[in-house]
Amino acid sequence: MNRRVAVTGIGVIAGPGRTRDEFWTALANGESSIRPMTLVPEGALRFSNGAEVPEYRAADYFDEKQADFLDRFAQFAVIAAREALADAGIAITPELAGQTAVVTGTSTGGQTSEDAQFRELYERQSPRVHPLTIARTMTNAGTSAITREFGIVGPALTIATACSSANHAIGQAFWMVRHGAAEVAVAGGSEAPFSLGFLKAWEAMRIVAPDTCRPFSADRRGLILGEGAAMLVLEPWERARARGARIWGDIAGFGMSADAHHLTQPLAEGAARAMRAALRDGGIAVEAVGYINAHGTGTLINDATETAAIHQVFGKHAAQLAVSSTKSMHGHALGAAGALEAAATLLALHEGVLPPTANFTRPDPACDLDVVPNAARHAQAEWALSNSFAFGGLNAVLAFRKFPS
Repeated sequence: MNRRVAVTGIGVIAGPGRTRDEFWTALANGESSIRPMTLVPEGALRFSNGAEVPEYRAADYFDEKQADFLDRFAQFAVIAAREALADAGIAITPELAGQTAVVTGTSTGGQTSEDAQFRELYERQSPRVHPLTIARTMTNAGTSAITREFGIVGPALTIATACSSANHAIGQAFWMVRHGAAEVAVAGGSEAPFSLGFLKAWEAMRIVAPDTCRPFSADRRGLILGEGAAMLVLEPWERARARGARIWGDIAGFGMSADAHHLTQPLAEGAARAMRAALRDGGIAVEAVGYINAHGTGTLINDATETAAIHQVFGKHAAQLAVSSTKSMHGHALGAAGALEAAATLLALHEGVLPPTANFTRPDPACDLDVVPNAARHAQAEWALSNSFAFGGLNAVLAFRKFPS
C-alpha cells in the first residue's frame, strides 16, 4: 500500500496570530511578531526580544481544571489540534477513533512548569512540589491531551529531536497514513520556552540575537526564540476527495539524516542527505522544486551551511529557487518550528504567495540565494521543501505538493 496523502486541516497558534488565518495574514504581509518579552522579568537576560503568543490566556480555551493539568506547551498543542480537526471537518467517531494517529514533536516539553517547581524547591526552599509536576512536564503531555480531548485511541507518540522534532513527527505520521497504519493523523509540534531558567541556558550559548532575527543577512546576529503550535490533519487523498474535503496540499516525501559530526555545529553534507532523501521519497526531480522554507535560524554558521547544502543538492537550479526563512517573523519555536513552517509552506503553495525573509538588510556572499527579502512574492510553485536541522546533527525535511495538480 502506497497512498497519496492529503493535508485537509491546519491549525496554528503562534507569535504572528492565534489562528491559522491570523498567522498567514501576518506572514504574507511580512509582519514580524518579534517584540519585547513579557513572560520573564525585564532586564533579567542579555536579550530582551522573543515571539510570544499575543495576549494568551488559558481561560479563553480551557476550564480551570483542564488548565491546571496542562503546561502552556500542551495547551498550545490542543488549541492547534482543535482548529485543524474543525478545519478538516472530521468528527472522531468511535469507528474512526482507533484508526486515527496522533504524532507530535516538542524539544523541551513542560519547561515552564519545570522551571516554576525548581524555583519552589531551590529558591523558596519548599519541601514539596506540585503533585501534577510530572504530568505537566512530560514531553508526551501534548499528544496525550489531544487523544483525551477527541477520544482518539489509535497510535499515539511524541518525538523529541530538538529543532527537528515537528518535522520528524509529521514525517512519521505521513508514512503511517501512506502505508495504511492509520486512516487519519493529527501531526505537528508545540513549544513554550519562555521561562527564565531555560532562557538563561540559551543566553549562555551566546547565539540569541540582541535585536531581531535576520536570516541570511550579512549582519545577522543570531536567532530569536518563539513559541506556539501547529497541527496538520493528514488523510489519504482518495478519502479526502470522496468526502469533498478542501485539500491544502499533499505531503509528497520525507527524508531524514544524521550528521554524526558535532553536537552544535551543522554539517552541509548531512542537511543535503536529508533533502535528497525527501526528494527521492517523493519521486521529485530537483528542477521541479520552486520554493524552500529554510531552517534559516539567523546564526552565522547555520545559514551559510544550509546555503551550501542547497547548492549541493540543487546545483545550477539553486539560482532559480526562492528560499525564505519565516523564523524572521514567528521566531525559532524549537520543537514546534517545523510545524509552523509546514503550515507556512502549505499555505504558500495553496495561495500562490511566498512569505518573505523579514528584517533583511544586505546580502551575504556566503548566502547567495534568492531569499525573498522583506516582501512576499506572488509565485505559482508546485513543489516545495521545508527544512529542519537540529542540534545533535539530526535532520528532517518534508516535501509538499500544491493541490490541485
